Amino acid sequence: MRFKELCRGLLGLLLVVQVGGEALAADTLKIGYMDPLSGPFANVGEHGAREMLLIVEGVNAGGGVLGGTKLEIETFDSKSSPQEALISLKQMIDKGVRFFFMGNGSNVAIALSDAVSKHNARNPDQTVLFLNYGAVDPSLTNEKCSFWHFRFDADTDMKMHALTTYISGQKQIKKVYLINQDYAFGQGVSKAARAMLAQKRPDVEIVGDDLHPIGKVKDFAPYVSKIKAAGADSVITGNWGVDLSLLVKAAKESGLKADLFTYYSGIVGGPTAIGQAGEDIRQVSMWHTNYGGKESDALTEGYRKRFSDAKDDFFFLSLKNGVEMLAKAMNQAKSTEPAKVARALEGMKHQGITGEVEMRADNHQLVQPLFISSFVKVGTKGAKYDVERTGMGFRTEARIEAKDTALPTTCKMERPGT
Repeated sequence: MRFKELCRGLLGLLLVVQVGGEALAADTLKIGYMDPLSGPFANVGEHGAREMLLIVEGVNAGGGVLGGTKLEIETFDSKSSPQEALISLKQMIDKGVRFFFMGNGSNVAIALSDAVSKHNARNPDQTVLFLNYGAVDPSLTNEKCSFWHFRFDADTDMKMHALTTYISGQKQIKKVYLINQDYAFGQGVSKAARAMLAQKRPDVEIVGDDLHPIGKVKDFAPYVSKIKAAGADSVITGNWGVDLSLLVKAAKESGLKADLFTYYSGIVGGPTAIGQAGEDIRQVSMWHTNYGGKESDALTEGYRKRFSDAKDDFFFLSLKNGVEMLAKAMNQAKSTEPAKVARALEGMKHQGITGEVEMRADNHQLVQPLFISSFVKVGTKGAKYDVERTGMGFRTEARIEAKDTALPTTCKMERPGT
């Protein structure tokens, strides 16, 4: 049975009947989760659904929202397609879901944000709030910003700003190759890398810049051959899911000697693909399993205990911050009306695992610390936990404070009633 069907059956049973051994109140509030649950990126969508379930269970165990209302997850399959996602959005609205999380595929997110804004303008009594936990195209909080969209992950440019700040201090890096998926996000990674390296490390030579079809390449060996032939000492990629796993596999098999700077090497499947040959891997992220501290360790161990058969690990801290801040906003607004909840989210400060985070009111982008981590053997200082049972884990190399990750915005937000 596919995870989607399990979600609709088991999630509903778990969330409506029992969480943590306590019966739920009769009143529940449906929260949508939309991501690829079929196709080449299904493993990523299924992983996110598990993460969201863990956090929702925690909120419900703490009393839910508004004095006892419990959150109930309803899952929808985007199939990694803007067209399919719009069909799922209509189904979601028809089922009475007014809040939904989505995180994989900026092309999907852009289509959804536009559709939500248009729907809400036509249907002011049936509004929907889009909570973005991982689609990081900068336009979503710049020229395409919307009152009805909030992003809890750092965008492409924020992460590249952090990554290139780190690279600026690595003087051994001389030749960089860019390889990314050919859609909004991957194109944005390439553009940001070129611009920010030119500003911070003008001596670095970009020796290649490839965009490949997303989810379609079965063998990255030809791309890796180009990287080797170009003499690159470093590679920057925003690839995720199967496109990252297969790229890493080809690099390992070819004996590529280059540092790999990634956005998503910690996402499900990535660590297994990297394996023991991962000591040249770097990642920019919101958090990782070896961040440290009681709350961080509890999240890592809690996920492993709850989903022991999955043999993967928690990755998207944005889902934890997002669900908890949504619950907090409902309580502050004393309402589940999307516009009131949105206004409560604006400017909200939240004490997360890595420190205080803040939702910008001007463009609905969460500002948070970011981390550069390396992939090392467990037992190395700073690497307590491995990931995906590989014997390898991420270790912090640099922390970029929240105040240093915020970037200017071009957002000119239209607000309802103004």
